[in-house]
Order: sequence, then C-alpha cells, then structure tokens
Amino acid sequence: HVQLVESGGGSVQAGGSLRLSCAASGVTASSYCMGWFRQAPGKEREGVAAITNDGSTSYADTVKGRFTISKDNAKNTLYLQMNSLKPEDTALYYCAAGSWVAGSLDEHDYVHWGQGTQVTVS
Repeated sequence: HVQLVESGGGSVQAGGSLRLSCAASGVTASSYCMGWFRQAPGKEREGVAAITNDGSTSYADTVKGRFTISKDNAKNTLYLQMNSLKPEDTALYYCAAGSWVAGSLDEHDYVHWGQGTQVTVS
C-alpha cells in the first residue's frame, strides 16, 4: 500500500520561503521518479519539479531558480524548497511518485499521489 503524505504548506508573504515535505511509505524514494505538482483554483494541475531515482532534476520554467527539489533516501522523504515566493505560486501542492518517464512534469506519467498541502502567498 503506497502512501504519500505532504506537509509544510502554509501562508507566507511574497518574497518569503517555505519547505514542503512528502513522506513516502510503500514505495522506495531511491528507486522511483518523484515530483511535485500544483493546482490553483480554476486551473489545471501543473508540474512544478521532478527528480529521478539517480537524483537528476527538472523544473517548470515558472519556478526555475526559485524552487529546489531534493530527496532524502534514508528518510524516504521528498522535499521542495520554495524561495522568493510570488502570489501566483498560491496553489494546492501535490507529491507524486512512480513516473516511468524520467524527470517528467506530466501528471499522466505518475501513478501514486498524495492529498496535497495548501500554499498561500499574499
């Protein structure tokens, strides 16, 4: 049984930072491609960042240079460090695992999903 549990969301002023975490169980972070996605009200879910099993990363152009994805294989946990946050980053952020396409930012390539954590930037 695969479970992904996100945490770390909250409200922050523009220019601030947050770090999201995704604790994984039933799946080994070191063996899976994982990613972060987000969905703002009235918009489709979009890929934010992805990391392959060997640690290669990819980012959406909108967050490149501001967000950093990483994982701690020993803790089986995925992270998203978000700096220089903007109001347009406000969304529900999801953790995903199991893409068979390395580094994919396409939600259709992922098998397992968390419930999401809200990020609000004002």
